[in-house]
Amino acid sequence: MYFIANWKMYGGLNSLNSLHKVNKFFKTFKKNKSLRIIYCPPNTLIRPMSKKLKKSNIEVGAQNCHEKDSYGPFTGSVNSKMLKNVGAKYVIVGHSENRQAGETDKLINQKIKSALRSGLKVIFCIGETLSQKRKKITNKVLNKQIKLGLNKIRNNSKVFIAYEPVWSIGTGVIPKSNELFTTINFIKKKIKKSKVFYGGSVNPKNINELKSIINIDGFLVGGASQDSKKFIDIIKKTYN
Repeated sequence: MYFIANWKMYGGLNSLNSLHKVNKFFKTFKKNKSLRIIYCPPNTLIRPMSKKLKKSNIEVGAQNCHEKDSYGPFTGSVNSKMLKNVGAKYVIVGHSENRQAGETDKLINQKIKSALRSGLKVIFCIGETLSQKRKKITNKVLNKQIKLGLNKIRNNSKVFIAYEPVWSIGTGVIPKSNELFTTINFIKKKIKKSKVFYGGSVNPKNINELKSIINIDGFLVGGASQDSKKFIDIIKKTYN
């Protein structure tokens, strides 16, 4: 079971002190053979976080990357090669917050290809808006995002899918269990052998409901992952 901590735009060097509690928990957790923890902090913290977690089994990823894997005149941008160089092993691509800021499926496809060429594993986010859900076109939207996002990518073994309903992120509202099970199944049929995670308002209060959905392979946790106690609670409750 995977637990990915997406810190979003949060954290300074002092924030890394919270990793001690999570690392200590991970080392003593009896079921840790099946547990994978990945932290995706802002770019400013990737290097110091990688150093802090060097002797642990917790891995580090990034939250986005530029589509070019060569250097170039892109002020303020960071590409996948640079991310790997400072310790990232994963990168989140296609998060709805970035899609809403203008990322297209074509651009996301270029980013995924670049990340794979650089040797990073990809956490590929897909999800429908509330309007699309009400129109009952969720599967159509997800199918398009998958088809265009993974266009001409033959080997999906290093691509993980994170299903994040846009209407759920930050709202505290999660899909109904039967709906979520059906949607995850739909995604798994589209992308054979790929692990599928759920993201969108995952917290200690709703994890008991979410963990009952047997086809979920892990969770992409946003705001709750910034608090080590909440993050540990989510993991504990998943296994209890």
